[in-house]
Amino acid sequence: MESLTLTTPTLLFSAISLILLAYTNRFLAYATLVRSLAKEYQEKKDSIFLAQIKNLQLRLHLTRAMQIFGIASLLLCVLSMFLIFVNALSVAEVVFAIALALLILSLVILIWEIQISHVALKHHLKNIEKDLLGK
Repeated sequence: MESLTLTTPTLLFSAISLILLAYTNRFLAYATLVRSLAKEYQEKKDSIFLAQIKNLQLRLHLTRAMQIFGIASLLLCVLSMFLIFVNALSVAEVVFAIALALLILSLVILIWEIQISHVALKHHLKNIEKDLLGK
């Protein structure tokens, strides 16, 4: 295995930054959805909103976890760069490996969250389809 250089962790900066931007956009979309759902609930007081609320709560928790692991990954990349800079190469390699593992974990949680979102959207489409076929 080749030695870890200062440029290796920097290669992840743009990728992690774009991933964090995507996570933030997901979070903002959920915030808008929660506000809309809260307004609808205030108007209708229907118990059907309970399933949507539970789904959104789980998705928000997952998005927060994705963000935390992504930020931790970026932080450890910076730390590994510092360790390389001060010539602590063996520690830098371990820290960088942990950063990669956290990034992988963040992406795995993203896959989980996408699956949940997909199921939620399928339920909405089924309801629309029932209404269209019933008329």
